[in-house]
Amino acid sequence: MRALEGKSVILTGAGGGIGRPTALMLAAAGARVVISDIHEANLAETLGQVKQAGGEAIAVRADVTREDDIRALVQATVNAFGGVDVLVNNCGNSFHKDRDILSMEADIWDATMALNARAPMLCCKHAIPEMFKRGGGAIVNITSGAALSGQLGIPAYSAAKAAVISLTRSVATLYGAQGIRCNAIAPGLILHDRLAAVFPPEQIRIDAENILSPRAGTPEDIAHAVIFLASDAAAFINAHVMPVDGGLLAHTPTYAQTRAMGSAGPNISKDKER
Repeated sequence: MRALEGKSVILTGAGGGIGRPTALMLAAAGARVVISDIHEANLAETLGQVKQAGGEAIAVRADVTREDDIRALVQATVNAFGGVDVLVNNCGNSFHKDRDILSMEADIWDATMALNARAPMLCCKHAIPEMFKRGGGAIVNITSGAALSGQLGIPAYSAAKAAVISLTRSVATLYGAQGIRCNAIAPGLILHDRLAAVFPPEQIRIDAENILSPRAGTPEDIAHAVIFLASDAAAFINAHVMPVDGGLLAHTPTYAQTRAMGSAGPNISKDKER
């Protein structure tokens, strides 16, 4: 039996980036997927690919910063598939003006919070009551490695994604006893079609040099983690934040420079040890 056979899944941000491969893999895992995005053309492309691969899905265009759209998205899922078993909060993005605190415009800060933090909360607000009707459910929030360390840039995005981590723990704490599991994934450097619009090539190169794995991540790496956390295989995992970053945040900040020296660390002789 496939990991998500017959499960009804809502996936936001399905029009591209991490979302499209995740939609394809959710469907391949047996889920009945309701995909959502603000960009109708991108959403239609994802839907076409899912159906071409033999998956079961419908598409609902939604602006997740609007509560009415989220309410309609959840209702469309109930109408199509009878309820909600899994919610994947994948929506999120950063803005070009999100550079530093001193130049931060309040509107940019608010827009970043609305998309990256408020939207997942509203999706939880409307999906969880439907999960209760089915005896529980699983929520997977996509946060970011940027929420786990200080960044030279994107302070609003980092703060919003950090809020998603707190949201994850709060949802699990509030509703875990009622069968709701809520976990988060913190991606590192993931090579996808929208990456170049967010990070300059030099930044991508620097991040790649600091990954402990022999390659950068792919959207499929995130999708595998989503499916695991949404499935019964993760039944006893709740309120967890899972980094999927190839070890990017596991080492000292000087890792890349030390490696470039051809050394795994300080060359301490026995005499110096004594």
